[in-house]
Amino acid sequence: MHDTVKVITGITIFLILILFPLWYNGLTGKAAYVPELKVPVTEKQCVESTPYMKTRHMELLDKWKEVAVRQGVRTYVAKDGKIHTIGLTGTCIKCHSDKEGFCDKCHNYAGVKPHCWDCHNYPRVTAK
Repeated sequence: MHDTVKVITGITIFLILILFPLWYNGLTGKAAYVPELKVPVTEKQCVESTPYMKTRHMELLDKWKEVAVRQGVRTYVAKDGKIHTIGLTGTCIKCHSDKEGFCDKCHNYAGVKPHCWDCHNYPRVTAK
């Protein structure tokens, strides 16, 4: 057992490296950070429920893009039966007018670059 010190040192270094994400997030608090979004105050309900929109809005927007552009469908019937006009700039931005405070905050946090603005123009926010 002449290598006991080397084995223990190796195991210690291995454990430090493998557990690095856990203790780093615990010390910095980054894992607990959630961006505060500027939510619309005039509307209580989005096109679909909040949990649905948080996790699947990108799928809904892709579906809207396909049916609007390819099939010319311009209305969407939500799960609650409400009818909405399909349109990013007309429907979504009507409530979420602060792109930096809503879209960008969450997408930057998640490290996602949406392709919405490759085709759409975001209306400039005017000074209030």
